[in-house]
Amino acid sequence: MVAVDGGARGGPRRPAGLLHRDEELDLLDGTMAELAEGRSSVVAIHGPRGIGKTALLRAALARVPGQAVVLRARCHESERGFPYGVVRQLFDRLLTRPGRTGPGGLELRPAARAGAGGAEVHEQLQDLFQAARSLSDGKPVVIAVDDLGFADQESLAWLSYIVRRLDGLPLALVFTADPDAHEVPPAESGAPAHTRLLRPGPLCESCAAQWMAGAFGAPLDTELAAACHTLSLGNPLVLRELTDRLLAAGVSAGSPDQSAVLEIGAATLSDTTVEWLSRRHPAAVDLLANLAVLGPGADIATAAALADQGEFESALAGEELRRSGLIDPGPPQRFRHELVRTAILSRIDPKTRLDLHARAAALLLRLGAPAAQTAEHLMSVGASGRAWALPILRTAAREAAAGSDWANAARYLRRALAESVDPEVVLAVTGQLGAVELHRDVAACARYAATVAASIRPPAERARALLPFAGPVLTLDSSMAAHSFVEAATALEAGHGGEAPLALRLPLATQALLAGHRGTAHRTLAALRRSPEAHTAAPAFLGALAALTAAGGRFPRRAQRLAERCADAAALIGVDTGAPGAALALAWTGRAPDAAALADRTVLTARGAARPGELALALIVRADIALRLDRTAAALGDAREALRLAESVRAAGLAAAAAACAARALVRRDQHEAAAKVLAGSPLPAGAHPLIRAQFLQARGLVAAGRGAHGEALQLFLECGHALAARGMANPECVRWRADARRAYEELGEPEAALAIAEAEPVGVRAGGVGAGSGVAKWSDGAGPGGAGLAGAPGSADGEPGEPPEDGRDGPGGAASAHAPDLRTGTKRRAGLTTSERRVTDLVLTGLSNLEVAERLFLSKRTVDTHLGRIYRKLEIRGRAELAEALRELNAPTPPA
Repeated sequence: MVAVDGGARGGPRRPAGLLHRDEELDLLDGTMAELAEGRSSVVAIHGPRGIGKTALLRAALARVPGQAVVLRARCHESERGFPYGVVRQLFDRLLTRPGRTGPGGLELRPAARAGAGGAEVHEQLQDLFQAARSLSDGKPVVIAVDDLGFADQESLAWLSYIVRRLDGLPLALVFTADPDAHEVPPAESGAPAHTRLLRPGPLCESCAAQWMAGAFGAPLDTELAAACHTLSLGNPLVLRELTDRLLAAGVSAGSPDQSAVLEIGAATLSDTTVEWLSRRHPAAVDLLANLAVLGPGADIATAAALADQGEFESALAGEELRRSGLIDPGPPQRFRHELVRTAILSRIDPKTRLDLHARAAALLLRLGAPAAQTAEHLMSVGASGRAWALPILRTAAREAAAGSDWANAARYLRRALAESVDPEVVLAVTGQLGAVELHRDVAACARYAATVAASIRPPAERARALLPFAGPVLTLDSSMAAHSFVEAATALEAGHGGEAPLALRLPLATQALLAGHRGTAHRTLAALRRSPEAHTAAPAFLGALAALTAAGGRFPRRAQRLAERCADAAALIGVDTGAPGAALALAWTGRAPDAAALADRTVLTARGAARPGELALALIVRADIALRLDRTAAALGDAREALRLAESVRAAGLAAAAAACAARALVRRDQHEAAAKVLAGSPLPAGAHPLIRAQFLQARGLVAAGRGAHGEALQLFLECGHALAARGMANPECVRWRADARRAYEELGEPEAALAIAEAEPVGVRAGGVGAGSGVAKWSDGAGPGGAGLAGAPGSADGEPGEPPEDGRDGPGGAASAHAPDLRTGTKRRAGLTTSERRVTDLVLTGLSNLEVAERLFLSKRTVDTHLGRIYRKLEIRGRAELAEALRELNAPTPPA
């Protein structure tokens, strides 16, 4: 027992007292006070090894009245075979040599030592009693015996004899014993009214920390104190040994190395409590090892079955473990702390441990234990080759995924791949693993998706294999995965003539739309309209179609209707897939408040599903909408959380998008250096989605402009516009780069260039003011600025105008013929051309194709087609061949009337 100044349970502080022992010391004080008054007593101090029984015995002797006679003895296991060994220690100064007597002397006769029975033994016990009684004439007597459980039989018989005859004697018997010592003055010691039983418990955490701080000579780190208390189980002996080892290892009291502390603590527990237990109760240690291997949540009954112990044997072993403090008294009877289990595992030979894990897996399977519990043991051994291992691992993975435990689900599936030999099973497990990795490691998910796509040729089989990977997070983050989805969707439509089940077509068509490919959208949308069933993938498809239609900028009302259908379908089915796309579509078409409400619902759903990647995407969308509504603080908070989540799942594209949102919010707060740091910490990955690339370039441009580098900023804004135009995103509300570029031109002293780039912006936006959400709503379907036509053929299904061709040059059936007036009227309009139209005609006359003109002017090809259509109508011509002549006529002076 450790002794330091102060008490731990309240009351007065005791100088040089014992920690956590105030109640026990109060009882000893009372006992010795009664002894001084001539009353007898028996004090039995019971407790496991190292709990502090001897310290309490010393404390009792320190309280003995000054005139008392003290007889002391200490037993040892090796001396059990010596008759009257304990008595000899007690009466050593009164005993004479055998066969001789002295004044007042006491003799142990040989017959008695030999264990003779009958009257002679009784006479010997009576002589010893009389000797003790004679000592008490006029003064109290204290008999103190330490570790009485190891006493010889003859001494125990005498102590039992004397306990029954204490009445009226000023004699106190104080002894210590382990709880499992069955041969203590025994049954009788608990019978007399003057018997008191002390059971000192473990030290509390604060007392242990106080003692260790005294030993270290410095305040103790909180985590160090907690770990040491747990590993020592509050046992003072173990705590002292642990402290000595920590001091010897040079562990710091204020900033310890926790791994070193745990290693030293495990070794200490092993070398003290467990080592002592293994010598006295090997069956208990065997049971303990099996319980440790079975892992958290295991019980004694299962450990006994694994150890091949019967009920009686395991009951005895379990009782020893409870007494030692290694396991809870229960139920359930389990380790007091995981650190204790770790210490026990460190004692087990590695080869034995592997064998136990293999046996445990087979046992748990027979017992019908949860799949995850059985799978954990399979994870600890090599590939087993057992037929039942693979389904157990896959079942455990499904259960873990259902609980959003993505890390363990991935562990089980990776091990399942090692168990798989059938190619079809390998592909199925790979798909299952990819679906899990989508929520924890998007980069790995992309690799698995590419592997699956490259391994399967038949379109329908490839589509089914890719279904687990279908999600906006993967497509927006990985161009490689996006390409796989586009190829699979195209092959499925071509191979089945549009007759493939919607359950296959919808997810793939959705991913293709998110990647910017709209070739399969028309047939999929038509099939969806004809289907009487509600498909869970429909909201995702409608949301993606709404976003891309809005990005094209040509049919805003159609984009809004698709977004509303997405929200309605999601509410009907009970899912929110596709909501991010629908929210963006509403934001890009002038309905930012509605978009914000939908984004709020999306974030709430994603947060409840515990899917970090989807939550990151939802937060990015909500942050972008918040910036449009001038909610800078909210946008910055969402962007930062999205950045952390995207990085946690290794989604580099989403991390770049989140960084761009955060940087834009910081720029609005004039925190340009902080914005630059955010962007530098999440660089734009190669092959990023065009929209993410544009947002990132715009953010970099805003940072450069804030630093005064307007030339660099202008280049970034123009590059942003080019990235959007190259993919047909003509809606200026997607990324408002033109207004930024105009300001950069003005700062550089180029007002004409600023005016030109402003005039190139769609009329509706200029009318409502740069960045005004209401401007987009002024567009009329089919009459707005040219866009990429991202709605594509599905727009025609809505009964709206078709799109100009994409052949690069106009001609018969091209942009000119599609919009040319009827020349049979014989009338010609001599309307003037706008600045933007003149720039287009100048480049067309140099021989550039429509696509090349679009790239030069940072426009979409569709916008150039639309400009040319207007030019041809104004000039009343049919194509490029007539353009030069028409311009000459337009510029010729008008003859006088």
